[in-house]
Amino acid sequence: MDLKPEFIKSAAKWQDCPEPNLPEYAFIGRSNVGKSSLINMLAERKSLAKTSGTPGKTQLLNVFLMQQSWYLTDLPGYGYAKVSKKKRGEFDKMITSYLTKRPNLVNTFVLIDCRIPAQKIDLEFMIWLGENQIPFSIVFTKIDKISSAALQKALLNYKKEMLKSWESMPQVFTTSAESKLGRLELLNYIGSLNEQLKGRFQTNSNS
Repeated sequence: MDLKPEFIKSAAKWQDCPEPNLPEYAFIGRSNVGKSSLINMLAERKSLAKTSGTPGKTQLLNVFLMQQSWYLTDLPGYGYAKVSKKKRGEFDKMITSYLTKRPNLVNTFVLIDCRIPAQKIDLEFMIWLGENQIPFSIVFTKIDKISSAALQKALLNYKKEMLKSWESMPQVFTTSAESKLGRLELLNYIGSLNEQLKGRFQTNSNS
């Protein structure tokens, strides 16, 4: 499945994003969660999203056009990015404004490193999404780094933690940027949402 990915622009605020005439999907996670690697894996392009050993490298809203029919937006990571408190406040404002005000945002994919136990910052972020009625899914990354038994245990523990605050779990995906595991599941999910939204957006594609 060739997504024909195309970088559109980097925006400092949601108002600078492209015309909201196509469905849009946001990807976000704590610094170093493997977000750029996952986006590159989905797009099947080695350096579509810039990967870096330095946490907090993404500092703008980076928008990509996929299949000429939907947008993928790479959001700055939250957490321990090596930036000043003032700068971190600016990032938070940019992210929350985008998530609450972008009219064509269909779903936010929250990335979680499957090897790390549930973190307060992630749990609180998802509660905030819920309170603001922003649809989201959880994407566990780096599943190739642990055994399948350890993965099942980690997923079970995470579910237990989530159900302390939630009545049911959101959609969950397990992925590996290395082996491309989870790629089709994610893209099929996006495709099914796009199908449901047909006619709601002007589209510049005949597909």
